[in-house]
Amino acid sequence: MKQDTKPKLNTKTELLIQARLHDPHQFLGQHWEGNGYVLRVFLPYAQQVWVETETEWTSLTKTDPHGLFEWHGKQALPATYRLRAAAYGELHEFHDPYAFPAQITDLDLYLFNAGNLHQTYNTLGAHLITVNGVAGVHFAVWAPNAERVSVIGDFNHWDGRTHLMQVHGSSGVWELFIPGLADSALYKFEIRNRHNGHILVKTDPYAQYFEKRPGTASSVAAISTHHWQDNEWLAKRAKHDWQHAPCNIYEMHAGSWKRHANDDFFTYRELAESLIPYIKEMGYTHIELMPISEHPLDESWGYQTTGYFAPTNRYGSPDDLRYFVDACHQANIGVILDWVPAHFPQDSFALARFDGTALYEHEDPRMGFHQDWGTYIFNFGRNEVKSFLLSSAHYWLSEFHIDGLRVDAVASMLYLDYSRQAGEWIPNKFGGRENLEAIEFLRELNIMVHDAFPGALTFAEESTSWPMVSRPVYLGGLGFSMKWNMGWMNDTLAYISQDPVHRRYHHNQLTFGQLYSYTENFTLPFSHDEVVHGKRSLLDKMPGDAWQKFANLRLLYTYQMAYPGKKLNFMGNEFAQGREWRVKNGLEWQLLDIGLHQNIQTLCRDLNHLYANNLAMHDLDFSSDGFSWIDCHDADQSILSFMRRARDGSFVVVVLNFTPVPRNNYRIGVPEGAEYKEIFNSDSSYYGGTNSGNGGGLFAQDKTWMGFPHSMEITLPPLAGIILARA
Repeated sequence: MKQDTKPKLNTKTELLIQARLHDPHQFLGQHWEGNGYVLRVFLPYAQQVWVETETEWTSLTKTDPHGLFEWHGKQALPATYRLRAAAYGELHEFHDPYAFPAQITDLDLYLFNAGNLHQTYNTLGAHLITVNGVAGVHFAVWAPNAERVSVIGDFNHWDGRTHLMQVHGSSGVWELFIPGLADSALYKFEIRNRHNGHILVKTDPYAQYFEKRPGTASSVAAISTHHWQDNEWLAKRAKHDWQHAPCNIYEMHAGSWKRHANDDFFTYRELAESLIPYIKEMGYTHIELMPISEHPLDESWGYQTTGYFAPTNRYGSPDDLRYFVDACHQANIGVILDWVPAHFPQDSFALARFDGTALYEHEDPRMGFHQDWGTYIFNFGRNEVKSFLLSSAHYWLSEFHIDGLRVDAVASMLYLDYSRQAGEWIPNKFGGRENLEAIEFLRELNIMVHDAFPGALTFAEESTSWPMVSRPVYLGGLGFSMKWNMGWMNDTLAYISQDPVHRRYHHNQLTFGQLYSYTENFTLPFSHDEVVHGKRSLLDKMPGDAWQKFANLRLLYTYQMAYPGKKLNFMGNEFAQGREWRVKNGLEWQLLDIGLHQNIQTLCRDLNHLYANNLAMHDLDFSSDGFSWIDCHDADQSILSFMRRARDGSFVVVVLNFTPVPRNNYRIGVPEGAEYKEIFNSDSSYYGGTNSGNGGGLFAQDKTWMGFPHSMEITLPPLAGIILARA
């Protein structure tokens, strides 16, 4: 009988060859075994391998045909020994990844697993570092249900057998330092699930850069070389009394504000050159960027994020974004980022079922799947997911000096039954519909932001009557700085869309908001959501002929700027964009060649500056002390009149005529017997109006009216608003 001469495979060798080895650092690299040292190197593509000793290059013995090489010696190799491999007729010299110790500390692992590591982006992901004098890239990833995790890329032919990572016990965190790699190296993680053996290839959840779409690989980000010059801005922001200051936000999509003639995007640096002067001229205080975190699909507008730590490369590098934000700050403009912690897409290369299990999401679709958007919902009760999301927020505010986060879809986070029918959701432990874990996450988010970044703001897009969204956590609130006033927006647009002849029957849509205006710190939004998906542009929502459409739009903007609350408008609103917003096209800037559109832009510019420069129009936006009705009952004539006040006693009078009928000798009450002047009139010929109004001085008489000791008669133009102040 012929004897079997085939060598018996060591169990670890077999696991290594099958790419199933869970603890490669215990087998590969240099180890003391028995009475000497052994070095094991696994290089499937190499024909011969050498190691550099203290005196010479020594050949290793190939102990397995699949590519396992060994060296044995009595003296230890240098701590950072080098290898030389012959493969395909070429020689390559490099340091062995398995010669380097683990880099992640036990403290970081503890904080990460506890949900309290707010700078996880410094621990996980890919980072250019130097270990024992050798430069390379440190990789780390959380995959607790993996049997094996490998780093794959061009540098190893995308072969998951060659760069196996080591795991830190039960933490679920894997790491590997690969010497010699540099920035721009493309990589992914190959994960073998320990339950079923399925192989998954995933991008890095903590990647700070990606290859250009349609590619999906992560890219090792270069170390920033940007030198910030916004210390003065940050110091001022930390002491900024934002509750009593003007806040007028220009919401924009960076890829469709303007396009080049060849349809290319403007870069972050080009936006700095063209957008910032425009924002300054127009009088906005902040820019809000729709999500710029990396996303594969343009049509998602950035709301289906796959890179929670990576500025999209559509517009340039991370340092290009830093340049843009820095330039904004030097121009005294704040930058707010639209941020999406509510849900993430199903793309198989990204977070979805990351290690073969529902890791970032819930396993049960009644908790983990969003029916409206076809996305997964984060598992806010999992500590490591909290570390991930809190670190994402921290990253944008820290690394890019962002001044605030507008948190998308907060309502969908708060309610377990959001957009679900009976039987399609699971009650909380008390039997209620509140998502207790999401509530706790939002509170932790706001505490972290306000504590670590003084003066930074958080905005909640929250459309329900959930109480105390913008009240401090220590008072039982969610802790946001401000909340979008969706009720005001919906009521206002529903009202203004009515033919003026019918508005008298809907007058309460304008007055109802004062019943809750001071329950939150409200922002009044006319956002991108109102000018897409068949909702038409703001101009196209207006009733009437061309003149009336523009007059109604001028009136709408006057009402928004005069009403209590901070302001937000989507790009294009300011010059009466004609068609709906389209993500694949630039705005219709050519409309500014038409007088009426140019007039709207002039009106918005003047309103913005008036709002910012007149204390009464912003000082008490969040307090009932800053507002009082003069007459909210004139439904028959569809006229509203009210006062805005500041803490120093100054005030303005606002009168709005929502019909095309001019009103002469219209009497209003005022608090003081004095001379008044018209400081704004949306019917001015500068704005395309009829120039009807109150050009001369107005003198209040000692005649009581509507509870005021004085009153005066004014001329009220058609479909127009006027603002009066003491002369």
